[in-house]
Amino acid sequence: MPTTPADPMSPRRPVRRVVIAGGGTAGWMVAACLSKTLGRLLDIRLVESDEIGTVGVGEATIPTLLTFHHLLGINEQEFMAATQATFKLGISFEGWRDVGEDYIHSFGVTGTDHWTAGFQHFWLKGRERGLATEYGDYCLELRAAQEHRFAHLPRAGMNYAFHLDATLYGAYLRRLSEGHGVQRVEGRIADVLMHDADGSGADVPPRDRDIRALRLQDGTQIEGDLFIDCTGMRSLLLGQALGVGYQDWSHWLPCDSAIALQTASVRDAVPYTRSIAHPWGWQWQIPLQHRVGNGVVFSSRHTDDDTAQSALLGNIQGEVLTKPRVIRFKPGQRDVVWKRNCVGIGLASGFLEPLESTSIHLIQRSAIRLMQMFPKDGIRSSDVDEYNAQMAHELEHIRDFIILHYHVTNRSDSPMWRDLRAMAVPASLRHRLDLFRETARVFRVPNELFTENSWIQVMLGQGIAPEQFHPTADLMGDEELARFLGDMRERIEHTVRQLPSHEAYVRKYGAGMGSGLPATPPTGAPTVDARQRSAA
Repeated sequence: MPTTPADPMSPRRPVRRVVIAGGGTAGWMVAACLSKTLGRLLDIRLVESDEIGTVGVGEATIPTLLTFHHLLGINEQEFMAATQATFKLGISFEGWRDVGEDYIHSFGVTGTDHWTAGFQHFWLKGRERGLATEYGDYCLELRAAQEHRFAHLPRAGMNYAFHLDATLYGAYLRRLSEGHGVQRVEGRIADVLMHDADGSGADVPPRDRDIRALRLQDGTQIEGDLFIDCTGMRSLLLGQALGVGYQDWSHWLPCDSAIALQTASVRDAVPYTRSIAHPWGWQWQIPLQHRVGNGVVFSSRHTDDDTAQSALLGNIQGEVLTKPRVIRFKPGQRDVVWKRNCVGIGLASGFLEPLESTSIHLIQRSAIRLMQMFPKDGIRSSDVDEYNAQMAHELEHIRDFIILHYHVTNRSDSPMWRDLRAMAVPASLRHRLDLFRETARVFRVPNELFTENSWIQVMLGQGIAPEQFHPTADLMGDEELARFLGDMRERIEHTVRQLPSHEAYVRKYGAGMGSGLPATPPTGAPTVDARQRSAA
């Protein structure tokens, strides 16, 4: 939805003073990105209060984070030690297709495509002829996840992300940001002050004016030219001061509550996130070096807090380290995320549940996109409109991918799952589902987060059986097809057998070796390439 940041007669103010309202993961990721790339040109201040807690449960990431860390020049081993991180190769979806049926959505590439058709067509042909094993057997990352193994491989041979402690990550980025000149201001925001009318004689409502300053509870005023709203779901600037509306997606995504807690580790950390379906939602388990992050995401229309909490406490291991914390949310997005001289990033701009670990990615994309389109000489409506359009499209594609998990299922054991199977989905998702079901074809929209392989893994995993495959696959005879599939599977198994256990590798590599380490992965480790930037 287009928006104009300033009336035609309003002055265009150069942007030199950037004020970030709120800390946490969102605030400090933005501060780190802007200070590292543009810090010498800007005065950046971040306002946060130690009295206000953060959500702090977005502890699973996707491979795009490596790009962000490469941009910031982050030492991977130092980062892992500081955030108690482990490696992540994908997500194990347990009971999503049906009770007792599991699959993994991995970060890898499955098989080898032909220029005429994707690998899935040859695999489908192989399944028809009794020549192919499970689809995941042709993906290195998926098989390594199943075997609890990991290592950096030459030439970016293993796609991966991290599990991390979000609170420690925010503190780590704070140190980095302050090293690049960001000033942290302690205090609670009491009011958002707007500029006076623009002098044109028009009576401009406050919500259609630029923000002038933040007034803190002690009376201090923090003035700025550009304001970044990282105040979480309160959205004090974008939502409250500027009155930007909110698009509610709960008719597609019914879960509106979460309960989170932490437990002590009692077993080796696995290199994947666990997502365990329940009759009213799902449960996560995220293994770190020092503890496990746990929680449930649930629909308050289908269960209550006590039932969800009891289920959570009954499905964890290890000493409970923190008191269960209830979080309320509304899935959806703001009508626009940039209005006038304010940009909402993180929960202030919208929320999608953490099913596919996209929260930190969306913060990262927002920060990088803002850096790429930074309005040095003044805010222009063309930049604002393009930024809003790109962010809206990206969020809608991720929304469709998450809806896929809920809608395409064989579960009928509870009202929630029966309702989700029967619901009408967005037309954009319906087309993808019909195309894959009828032809086994997939497509990727330009700049979309999730790759074709991600869509295929989840659609197959959730139970879609394509009706046909591409005729190119028919050009292979049984002997050739068997050799093609068998050689590929054997190469993957040979590599997996040589990998160390994930736990052993993390203890050696990720437990911290000091700040004198090189700022790039060790010899043989992957560099950030197109495969890592795009794969999810």
